[in-house]
Amino acid sequence: MSKALLEDALELPLEERLRLVQDLWDSIASEYDQLPVTDEERRELERRLALPREGRSWEEVKARLLDKK
Repeated sequence: MSKALLEDALELPLEERLRLVQDLWDSIASEYDQLPVTDEERRELERRLALPREGRSWEEVKARLLDKK
């Protein structure tokens, strides 16, 4: 990305910068299958798939987060 392009984007009003970020994220998400996965990420994914019961349910996580407030 050119410095001029970034400077132009940073001069946009907040609402337009947010829309730009969303549009950029959507374009990345639409190509998620092309994102590289590191060896470390692959090992972690394999570990989680092999041991799904070690995770927490959404209810457990939500309760824990709400207790911290």
